[in-house]
Amino acid sequence: MTQRQAPPETFEEKRAQLQALREAAAHSSPEAEEKQHARGKYTARERIEKLLDPGSFQELDTFVRHRTTDFDMQKNRPWGDAVVTGHGTIEGRRVCVFSQDFTVFGGSLGEVMADKMCKIMDLAAKIGCPVIGINDSGGARIQEGVVSLGAYGDVFVRNVKCSGVIPQISLIMGPCAGGAVYSPAITDFIFMVKESSHMFITGPDVIKTVTGEEVDFESLGGAMTHNTKSGVAHLAADDEDQLLEDTRYVMSFLPQNNLETPPRVMPSDDPQRMDPELDGAVPDNPNKPYDMRNVIRMVVDDGEFFEIHEHFAKNIVCGFARLNGYAVGVVGNQPAQLAGVLDIDASAKGARFVRTCDAFNIPLITLTDVPGFLPGTSQEWGGIIRHGAKLLYAYTEATVPKITVITRKAYGGAYDVMASKHLLADFNFAWPTAEVAVMGPEGAVNIIYRRDIASSPTPGERRGKLMADYKARFANPYAAAERGYIDDVIVPHETRPKLITALETLLTKHEPSPRRKHGNIPL
Repeated sequence: MTQRQAPPETFEEKRAQLQALREAAAHSSPEAEEKQHARGKYTARERIEKLLDPGSFQELDTFVRHRTTDFDMQKNRPWGDAVVTGHGTIEGRRVCVFSQDFTVFGGSLGEVMADKMCKIMDLAAKIGCPVIGINDSGGARIQEGVVSLGAYGDVFVRNVKCSGVIPQISLIMGPCAGGAVYSPAITDFIFMVKESSHMFITGPDVIKTVTGEEVDFESLGGAMTHNTKSGVAHLAADDEDQLLEDTRYVMSFLPQNNLETPPRVMPSDDPQRMDPELDGAVPDNPNKPYDMRNVIRMVVDDGEFFEIHEHFAKNIVCGFARLNGYAVGVVGNQPAQLAGVLDIDASAKGARFVRTCDAFNIPLITLTDVPGFLPGTSQEWGGIIRHGAKLLYAYTEATVPKITVITRKAYGGAYDVMASKHLLADFNFAWPTAEVAVMGPEGAVNIIYRRDIASSPTPGERRGKLMADYKARFANPYAAAERGYIDDVIVPHETRPKLITALETLLTKHEPSPRRKHGNIPL
């Protein structure tokens, strides 16, 4: 029987012991790290170092170890377990972070690992700073049984309580399966890496057993699947470096918590800049598409627009930008996709983004060019009424500054829904090309004058004359402006200075909320 080493007695011996323990905690086996690098992935600590400002990371719970009684597990009790937690800064602003370590037990979550994650989330809530979770885990730690499931529940509770209070960002940088996916799903943003990150409730093997379907990991839950089909993820990066850089950038638009405003940067773009190209942005042909993102870039500071949910529901555009250094959220219909019509996915995408901006005091700029809601049985049976109401609800509920510009079509109920004056928008502008009406000229004439056209000896000529009359009366912004639904009709190149003036006017906006526990948004 080997004799136990005597404990260190002198300060130098104790300091050497501490250094040795820190070294042991900071490094997994070289073989495990090499495997991680071979997959094109950084280790848990490398990710934190690249995410945070150099030298700012302060690790917590370095010497925590699992308490699993499983015999084989008792032989291996690494320091820190399978997650690295702590706090640091991004551009000098405090953030809390946890990074799951796939090189330790496959990053599986057990009681102690969850305790560390909950502790850092509690700290973030207490001091009012964002929390960033880096997910790279094989799922629940089977050896701990139901304890690991309870541990997930403890994490979910923190996600819910922090929602709308502090920004929460989930970086999926490896597998994320089973119940583990629900923690990221509750957070404000989910960023994924192409080819190397996956999210799913049940894996390909289980699906094949239960349903007979054959699908691979990438098709089932890869980054592009969740960015294009499910809408679960908000961004897909080409590699981990890009993902971490994008995360640092998106943080610049967010406040520390819901009681603060987003940081302003010193603008380098003239607030009075007027881009003459805007005057030709909307084609003369009302049915010809154009890219709303080009309009956005010509208006915002330095043409910088960080799009969120870029690959999902492309008929609506959402993202962050700045006006005279102030962070703003931008929502715009996209005429280049489905003519900018609102459908189920676009409504849900827009509503989620509007509510995120409202939760964190980010003013909303809305650019409207919408011919209506998408008709069809698939939309009606899929619940377009319920989903469309989400966007309506989100805009009405939002108390941040709301500024709307109608660039072209604003028809029917979709006109109301897209941050109209009736949904309590603060300033509503329109370009001369704007058309505010119940529906387009052709549809309106065919309904209103159906009998007149049918009884005419020259129905085609009669229809053309009636359409011309309808366009003269309604295919312009002035009827709405007469009633005060539009605050001003502006030349397109005036848009940037108009928006900046309106935004700065609204910086002191205060709108008390009604006395209630919370509303009941049609989920």
